[in-house]
Amino acid sequence: MQSLWMLVASFLFSIMGVCVKLASDTYSTSEIVAYRGLVGMVMIYLLVRMQGYSLRTRMAGHHLWRGTVGVIALWLWFYSISRLSLAMAVTLNYMSPIWIAAILFGGAWLKGKQRIEWGLLAAIALGFIGVLLLLRPSMHADQMVGGIVALISGMLAALAYMQVRQMGLMGEPEYRVVFYFSLTCAIAGLFGTMINGLTYGLDYGLGQDAGSSNLAAHSLTAGWHAHHIKGFLLLITIGLTAASAQFAMTRAYRLGNTLVTANLQYVGIVFSSIWDLLLWNDALSWMSWLGIAVILSSGLIATFYNARNKPVIAIDPIATE
Repeated sequence: MQSLWMLVASFLFSIMGVCVKLASDTYSTSEIVAYRGLVGMVMIYLLVRMQGYSLRTRMAGHHLWRGTVGVIALWLWFYSISRLSLAMAVTLNYMSPIWIAAILFGGAWLKGKQRIEWGLLAAIALGFIGVLLLLRPSMHADQMVGGIVALISGMLAALAYMQVRQMGLMGEPEYRVVFYFSLTCAIAGLFGTMINGLTYGLDYGLGQDAGSSNLAAHSLTAGWHAHHIKGFLLLITIGLTAASAQFAMTRAYRLGNTLVTANLQYVGIVFSSIWDLLLWNDALSWMSWLGIAVILSSGLIATFYNARNKPVIAIDPIATE
């Protein structure tokens, strides 16, 4: 029954994806990442204070590496959500279990510690076939770019998950991992938005031949969009659902059956498909559904081999996180 927390996490992540897609009409990806990190960080800090825990850590380097890879993955995923249907972006990002299995198997095999697992190789091959089927119906240039970005996001997410696994084995509690990742998101999003504003300010100065003071003013403000009630609520919801989903997924992996929990995360694709139909009338073609089914099958096989050979500990997701 504890594995069913994954259903809660998948549902919350699907809501986060909807809000990211809606918010991308108003805010840049940098802004969304910044507010997602800020809201999540405040939420986790308050919970930690209420429970009397400590945020002091001796793994600053590990948090920095995990945060850097995780933020890039999150950034790319949020970007792909704005360019693709929600179901397609989620499916490509959810290939991370396949990448994890491939990385673990490849590393062990190269060291001579792993014999060839033909079932695992078949799962990896199935995953790539599923990607081709999923992307083939959408050959428009903007969608292909979004698909490739989502695929890279899933690969980076796999690396971040493995780093979280290592930190867990070293004794770092999950709430610290989630907090410092949220902190990294907030800082990275802040700098990204400031860079966007600086670029806009330079373009404005060149185009308008404005003075240095006018240029500086535009550099500080151009990267940030003004808030309205709808946008503000979307940003708050993104942060709250992302942090809550991370805790629900962590609880599922820590207390539930590992194999069942890992497989239940794919329900998020169903949730995302339903949101696509309800909000955007964006129905997938039969070939896209076939690609999703193939990726689901490959994920189940990869999870089976991964759980059999490398027991999975509590992990905190990036977007899906």
